[in-house]
Amino acid sequence: MERIIGIFLAGGPVMWPILGLSVLGLAILIWKASEFRRGRRSAKGLVVVSTIITAEPMLGILGTVTGIMQTFGALNGADGAANPLAATAGIGEALVTTAAGLIASLLLLFPYNILDGMAEE
Repeated sequence: MERIIGIFLAGGPVMWPILGLSVLGLAILIWKASEFRRGRRSAKGLVVVSTIITAEPMLGILGTVTGIMQTFGALNGADGAANPLAATAGIGEALVTTAAGLIASLLLLFPYNILDGMAEE
């Protein structure tokens, strides 16, 4: 668990909106699945999940940009001296947020498509 928290924190501040949207999307999918089991097959609410699926990779890319900006800042150094070791934190942030955004959206994509298909029937 500590490793997961460490990876999450290494992703920087963009990880928080990715996490929040993932929780919201999962909650909506669970709600819709329970509605479908009760025979209420409406697509209401699924558009929010679709938006989350689209937004999460974009947030991952935003984290990539901020991480690369951090890397260049470390390489340029405030005193003009490059600090390659500090640059690795920015690269790590970039990679973690990219992966997190993609994984989060993929985890929501498949159940969303199943429920969306059922709503159209």
